[in-house]
Amino acid sequence: MSRIQTTLAALAANHKKGLIPFITAGDPAPSLTVPLMHALVEGGADIIELGVPFSDPMADGPVIQRASERALLHGVGLRDVLQFVREFRTSNQTTPVVLMGYANPIERMGIDVFIAQASEAGVDGVLVVDYPPEECEEFAGKMHEQGMDTIFLLAPTSTDERIEQVGKIATGYVYYVSLKGVTGSGSLDLDAVAEMIPRIKKHVKVPVGVGFGIRDGATARAISTLADAVVIGSRIIQELESTPHENAAAAVKSFISGVRQALDE
Repeated sequence: MSRIQTTLAALAANHKKGLIPFITAGDPAPSLTVPLMHALVEGGADIIELGVPFSDPMADGPVIQRASERALLHGVGLRDVLQFVREFRTSNQTTPVVLMGYANPIERMGIDVFIAQASEAGVDGVLVVDYPPEECEEFAGKMHEQGMDTIFLLAPTSTDERIEQVGKIATGYVYYVSLKGVTGSGSLDLDAVAEMIPRIKKHVKVPVGVGFGIRDGATARAISTLADAVVIGSRIIQELESTPHENAAAAVKSFISGVRQALDE
């Protein structure tokens, strides 16, 4: 099994739910990315989603858009993101890392080159927002050959046919976007999530993580009663925006520790 599969299976065996925080690589400064990754783990993260900065992050709201803009101003690109993972792996060989981003940087590098370098760097999975499952079986196959997982998004508007298609190709986990719209928008409708999760699990055999709209321990706890894992992104970026750089790692660790405590209650 991959590191992602092993991690989520161990959590399930211990009747615990996964905590998957997101940060954008290079934000708020390239020198902070690896320390922030370690801080997330120290705070209780089970899997890290590391955003690849992109100039047109169409699925992301203003908060993560700003994070991408700051990282791009620092000149951070896909090769730098892979180097961050290599540095992280020098002292952490166990926490899964998922790259989350868009197709353009991968295709500019070349799919085969990207997959080879991601595997070498220690990446465990990739979520490409604009790769529809119907069109990336070859990409997924090459990823799986290298022991890496392909994570896909599902949304409130996903049809049973789309869910079934994702179920055929997704490994690791699927990411259920609990709101219509972009990241950081709206508020959660727990009843709607409770209705959707069984529909997903009918067709998808991997764990289901839920994100968008999870802003604190209480919300994470509520979602954890329905899903296998919770994903938190925009709220962490906001924490970084309001914290001096020298305090960033401590602030992120403290925030994630609070969410972890709420999940484990």
